[in-house]
Parts: sequence; C-alpha cells; structure tokens
Amino acid sequence: MKWYADRPPRLLWQVLADLLAVAWTWFWVKVATAVGDSVRALRAPGDGLSDAGQSLTDTFGDAADKARDVPLVGDRLAEALERGRSAGGTLSDAGQAQVQAVESTALWLTIALIAIPLAFVLITWLPLRLRFARRAAVARRLRDQGRLDLLALHALNTLSLRDLAAFPGDPVEGWRRQDPEVIQALAARRLRANGVRP
Repeated sequence: MKWYADRPPRLLWQVLADLLAVAWTWFWVKVATAVGDSVRALRAPGDGLSDAGQSLTDTFGDAADKARDVPLVGDRLAEALERGRSAGGTLSDAGQAQVQAVESTALWLTIALIAIPLAFVLITWLPLRLRFARRAAVARRLRDQGRLDLLALHALNTLSLRDLAAFPGDPVEGWRRQDPEVIQALAARRLRANGVRP
C-alpha cells in the first residue's frame, strides 16, 4: 500500500490530517482519564463509610468478646453488642457498594469518552486514508508495469466534461488510435489524481 502522495501539496494535507487524527485521539484519552480520575475522587465518602463500618464492627466485636466474660449478664450483653457488630458490617457493605458504583461509573465514563471520539475518527478519517492507499498502490503498480493505456482509459471515464472539452484534440479518438502523447497525458492526469508521480 502507498500511504502518502508523491506530490507535496497533497502530501502536506495527508500528514496534517494524520497528525490531527493522532492529536484528536490523544486529547480525548487525556480528557477521559482526567474525567475518570475526577469521578474516582467521589469515592472518598464511600471509603470513609466503609472504614467507619469496619471500625464499628471491630469495636463491637471486641466488646462482645469481652462481655461474654461478665458473670450473669455476659451472654445477653454480648448478644446486644453483636447487633452493633452487625450494624457496622451493614455500614461497611454500604460504603463498599458506593465505592463500587463510583468505580464502575468512572470506568464506563472513561471508556465512553475514548470510544465515541475514536469511533468518529475511524468512521471519517480511516476510510479516506485506506481508499487513497489502495488507489495509489494500484495506480503506481499500473505505471510501473507500463499499463498507461488502462490509466488513460480510467482517466477518460473519470474526467469531468469540462476537463475533457479542454483537452487538446479528441482524447477518445487518440486513445483508440493508441496515440502515445494522448495516452501519456491522460495517464499522467489519472496518476496525479491518485497522488502518484507520473
């Protein structure tokens, strides 16, 4: 495949378009990671809730273990403290759920902010680049094989009526007669149109 044109004006536009596509992708990756980091900062309350719940669980658990040693009321006291441990576990689970929700939101938001602009680039820029590469490669191969008559025929089929009318003489008749000058001129136009040096 031939990715870039031989002629400087078109080559410049292609390089600029490629650089713009890379810059566009890099920009959105940076934006997406920054937004993801900002959303992840919202997990602090969930972390605090989880830590507080864990601390409550540990504190009530230790108290329940020690309460069992109290004569007569130890078991009932430990049972009441176990409910406190359970409440701490519930609080910790709520904090973990909030952290998971924030992490999930940050991940999917980051993916969306990268995927949508990247899809835009792949839908607009990539097909144009691939089409140019294929056409330029075929045109260069025909030129290298000396098949200028095919290039000239293609030029006859693709030139505008204005260009055909401005062509000196009758280009169709010249192509039929295999006039080397007409074939060379038509092939050169087709090669230039495909970004290949004649």
